[in-house]
Amino acid sequence: MSEMRIAVVGAGGRMGRALVKAVSEAPDMVVGAAIERESSPFLGSDAGELAGLGHLNVPVTSDLPTALQQVDGLIDFTSPEATLAFAKLTAHYGLVHIIGTTGMTAEQNNELMAAATSARIVKSGNMSLGVNLLASLVKKAAAALDEEFDIEVLEMHHRHKVDAPSGTAHLLGEAAAQGREVELEQKAVRSRDGITGERKQGDIGFATLRGGSVIGEHTVMFASESERIELTHKASDRQLFARGAVKAALWARDKAPGMYTMTDVLGLD
Repeated sequence: MSEMRIAVVGAGGRMGRALVKAVSEAPDMVVGAAIERESSPFLGSDAGELAGLGHLNVPVTSDLPTALQQVDGLIDFTSPEATLAFAKLTAHYGLVHIIGTTGMTAEQNNELMAAATSARIVKSGNMSLGVNLLASLVKKAAAALDEEFDIEVLEMHHRHKVDAPSGTAHLLGEAAAQGREVELEQKAVRSRDGITGERKQGDIGFATLRGGSVIGEHTVMFASESERIELTHKASDRQLFARGAVKAALWARDKAPGMYTMTDVLGLD
């Protein structure tokens, strides 16, 4: 099989540069296009040089429709609105679309499902093996421990993070809800302030911290009257998310159109 050609959107950003590096280092894969918004100061720059790799002969462009005619897939860690626009194009061309974008609404996710009738979409709040393994463990723990154990999801990210709780925190909360066989939206408590009253049994709480340059730290706590269990993941290198996205793209290449998750990619179910 020929090398898989990948378009990286947001190629001038921190995550975009990490993705360019991961794609370039992966066997059977090359950077086929590098995309930025029309106002980006990086337009015309070489994607490899931006990523510290040297010249790749891949100039950064804003012309996504043309770029997508020359690639097999798109990796996208951007914004919900941008992701939906990209999904219409990846569906049109029948491409692989790897989505690490977080903060999407239920309505936006429904729009992605429509695109997945033609595109091969892998979407996850976190692309790392460790976090997805953690989610699997959280689901099992939540199923094994009854409501005498309160569930709290604690997360911390760098000061530039724009959504809260993070996509990873939501992924972990969803895993806990699945383990308890409940709907997360009916049990989630995302903020507490003032006289809140006693904690309701069965709630799944979220605590959000932001500051400094923390890439991502997540703990799911199961707390009873007499003991506490904590499951934790700490990311120390942004490349782990990029490598997970690359793995997902290679996995999805020969799959039928549809909506997949990293659980599918990693075979954790």
